[in-house]
Amino acid sequence: MPKHNIVVLTGAGISADSGLQTFRDSNGLWEGHKVEEVATPQAFARNPQMVLDFYNARRRQLQTVAPNAAHLALARLADYHHVRIITQNVDNLHERAGSREVLHLHGELTKLRSTADEHDIIDWTGDQTLADVDAHGHRLRPHIVWFGEPVPLIETAADWVSQADKVLVVGTSMKVYPAAGLLQYAPWQAECYLVDPNPPSGLKGVEVIAERAKDGVPPLVARLIQAA
Repeated sequence: MPKHNIVVLTGAGISADSGLQTFRDSNGLWEGHKVEEVATPQAFARNPQMVLDFYNARRRQLQTVAPNAAHLALARLADYHHVRIITQNVDNLHERAGSREVLHLHGELTKLRSTADEHDIIDWTGDQTLADVDAHGHRLRPHIVWFGEPVPLIETAADWVSQADKVLVVGTSMKVYPAAGLLQYAPWQAECYLVDPNPPSGLKGVEVIAERAKDGVPPLVARLIQAA
């Protein structure tokens, strides 16, 4: 039987199951910071040290956690089907679990890029300082898509979804645009699944699995593997 083209859209819920604190909590703050203080180009221009401190803390936290059962199951699924992962998360847990095709819509915590050339991207695992510069002496910045910035990979993501015959949505309410609009690109005949403990109401044509990612994804993956 030919492999299925499976696209997986993941959000903060799958990372939370590994113990990563989600960026935005119920009161709209990021660990006491307003979004405008740490996640906009204006914030970086106004107080770059505060921004770097915030992302350095995120990077250090990332080193203390590991991929969970959901990450590992999705990586295993790629042994049986063609699996592409589109994630709103900036951590590298999918890659550490073994997933090979991962598109990060909102950037990557373990990379920096030049403030002069957005295509000049380098791997980075430690703390960043204001003294860190690119090969031409330009300041580096976190390789993160900040609020108010375009999402450069959204067209690639839409193309991936348009080729899928199965779409899995994991750990995201799909309320944050432009990522929330990706499902509309799925072919009409594609099978769609949502794994989230708090699914939105009124979903049509979607199989809802109202569980946390680490609990709901492995059984779903087992079903899809068995059908291979």
